[in-house]
Amino acid sequence: MPRLFTALEVPRNVAMSLSLLRGGLPGARWIDVENYHITLRFIGDVDGRTADEIVDRLDRIERPEFQTALTSIGSFGSKKPHSVWAGVAPSPEMHSLQAEIERICQRIGLPPDPRKFTPHVTLARLKHCRLDDVVHYLSGRGNFYTAPFAVSRFVLMSSKESVGGGPYLTEEIFPLRETNYGYAHDGDMAVAKGFL
Repeated sequence: MPRLFTALEVPRNVAMSLSLLRGGLPGARWIDVENYHITLRFIGDVDGRTADEIVDRLDRIERPEFQTALTSIGSFGSKKPHSVWAGVAPSPEMHSLQAEIERICQRIGLPPDPRKFTPHVTLARLKHCRLDDVVHYLSGRGNFYTAPFAVSRFVLMSSKESVGGGPYLTEEIFPLRETNYGYAHDGDMAVAKGFL
């Protein structure tokens, strides 16, 4: 059975902005652009019956769509960095959605997720990277941010075992309830008034 997780997709224009951050860090294994996502809840390897129950419960979630943006660059693993990420602007709606998914997973018998929810997009996995190189890489990109983007759905994704960083497959799509933000549309880019 593939490993499952719930996630938010990263729009194409945002993924293109993230792709410009690739390179300049020896020992980094960069994530492919089509595999960028914001993990909401890692579920792991489950049997078919449990997977069906998860899908059934997730399908009942009634939450409004919301907006977010990517607002920073950082790394996990302070003394021995193991990944570089783009941070996600805090959003009460995102945290509520994630908390509901966590409750659903626990109700069907999965153990609680031991990690604190820290929304991010993984850009690279690091192996044998020097701390100085990571600090240098981050210092040159500290002011990274994207325009706000709408989140109108979340997805259930799968990954192959033993391969971190993709390829990921979208197994199910769960739409969020439409809301009206008063977006001013400029081509492909939706600009939310007064967001940043």
